[in-house]
Amino acid sequence: MSKLTGLIAAPHTPFDEQGAVNYPAIDKIAAHLIDDGIKGVYVLGTTGEGLHCSVSERKQIARRWVDAAGGELAITLHTGALSVADAVELSQHAETLDIFATSAIGPCFFKPGSVADLVAYCQAIAAAAPSKGFYYYHSGMSGLNLDMEQFLLQAESAIPNLSGIKFNSPDLYEYQRCLRVSGGKFDIPFGVDEHLPGGLAVGAIGAVGSTYNYAAPLFQSIISDFNAGRHAAVIAQMDRVVALIRVLVEFGGVAAGKAAMQLHGINAGNPRLPLRALTSEQKQTVTRRMAEALGR
Repeated sequence: MSKLTGLIAAPHTPFDEQGAVNYPAIDKIAAHLIDDGIKGVYVLGTTGEGLHCSVSERKQIARRWVDAAGGELAITLHTGALSVADAVELSQHAETLDIFATSAIGPCFFKPGSVADLVAYCQAIAAAAPSKGFYYYHSGMSGLNLDMEQFLLQAESAIPNLSGIKFNSPDLYEYQRCLRVSGGKFDIPFGVDEHLPGGLAVGAIGAVGSTYNYAAPLFQSIISDFNAGRHAAVIAQMDRVVALIRVLVEFGGVAAGKAAMQLHGINAGNPRLPLRALTSEQKQTVTRRMAEALGR
């Protein structure tokens, strides 16, 4: 089973001033990520506002990412939706594309009451793209708090194309248990940017995150220093990470992250409702503080 390694960016979906998808900006984002040494992208997840886009938009965005990546990025396409019918339709479309895998977050309105129910839900979505790997997207934002080790154990026989879990939780004990299921068979990319050294310390080989869109060199340096045993250097660089995260917490992760793309000359626009758009002054503050954190 192929596993994701290195940094995997969760790119923003750029919108224009009218709130429509800005497809040419996707090309610019892809080119920037490739230049920054990013290994793959997780498209239309939380950062990509996938649940705020229509099914039609999501299909067009997926196609545009395949074209823009030109085979240089491993594309994992988030096909989760509030309607399982939409999720299946999006996965069927993903099956026709040259991508690495599909993924789905748990339903966040009516929720599965047990691990078995979650497995059945994911089974229906994964089966719609049988030639692609499938990652369950484990995130507290879904409101689900089921045991992921048990999910893997029960899903292994039910979902033949199960690749693993996009693990967006700081629970490193649960993370370690997931890494050990079936002798380490499954891929468990770590998804909490500000906890990356902790993830590396317990076995992470791949990491998915939003800050890798605009701060990849910083995190690549952290990984290099960690692997070389330069722990004081890791801690020193985490000062910059903490400063970055402070900005996201203060101004809102998606809105501030989109503003930060201006550091690379990319206008990702504003987030869609119900997320609040930043004022021009706030965007300037975000980019200034982000640049300071990155030592630019």
